[in-house]
Amino acid sequence: MNVIGIDIGGTKLAAAFADASGRIFQKSVRPTNSNRGPDAVLRDVINMARRLSKKEGTEPIGVSFGGPYDVETGRVGDVPNMPGWKDLPLREALSSAFPGRKIVIDNDANAAALAEWKLGAGRGFQNIVYLTMGTGIGAGAIVNGRLLRGQSNAAGEIGHICLVPDGPVCGCGKRGCLEAFCSGPAAARRARDKLALGMADDGLLQNAGIDLNALKMEHLVIEAQNGNRFALAHLEETAMYMAWGVASLANVLSPEIALLGTVAVAAGDLLLKPLREHLKRFVFPAIGEQLRIEPAGLGELVGDHAAAALALYAD
Repeated sequence: MNVIGIDIGGTKLAAAFADASGRIFQKSVRPTNSNRGPDAVLRDVINMARRLSKKEGTEPIGVSFGGPYDVETGRVGDVPNMPGWKDLPLREALSSAFPGRKIVIDNDANAAALAEWKLGAGRGFQNIVYLTMGTGIGAGAIVNGRLLRGQSNAAGEIGHICLVPDGPVCGCGKRGCLEAFCSGPAAARRARDKLALGMADDGLLQNAGIDLNALKMEHLVIEAQNGNRFALAHLEETAMYMAWGVASLANVLSPEIALLGTVAVAAGDLLLKPLREHLKRFVFPAIGEQLRIEPAGLGELVGDHAAAALALYAD
């Protein structure tokens, strides 16, 4: 059986054609440009999937969505990073475009947790958590061999635990959320704020060949890999905040392994080593002694595999 996987994120859209083992052999990507509104984005998604579909048009479709999604109603929740998507009937829209197809939709963190469990670094474990560090911060969990969903499929919104009550404003409208510190855009903003205040950057902007307003997390990771002191210190600070979030989740779920995606995969031990050390400050000792912290095994392709995994493995 072949499947189509669609990844709808706040930054990019991707569609992939995969076989029954999850192997991807055709793919297309384009920017989301979510400011155009959901109708325009959905048109792009549908067209991308149709271009991949074979003539018979029977392939199941898995959709990994970058925000809250209710599997019972088929509607998306309030998506901070995608204006206009609140209460949108996503399943109905896609079912109308692809009548008769099996369509399975879930939020991106749940989908990625499923993919890592079946295809990636979570294979062989029965209790895992997967945390995104992309446009937002989310988490998916496998507990005793089953995907944890919670009420309205809302389990795993770890990005919106409060770290600092009077901290920076999050996209959800509240203050001091983990996402407001550790998502890719938020972490880059914290670095830009420091540099704007005149903190020494050890030549970071000059070496990166960019101006202050263009600084992104990928630039900081590259400069940290090149030994830039400011970038290294910023990654360690981000690791501290992220360890706080991982510990909060681990203290509740007691997983065997925690897998971190996106920024953590790119940065590797520059982020994960200090995260493991900071974790000891926050996690309950008996849980922390058993917990492994690793980068997601599917790397930059996790979104593609996540969407395909929904069509292949979701119950």
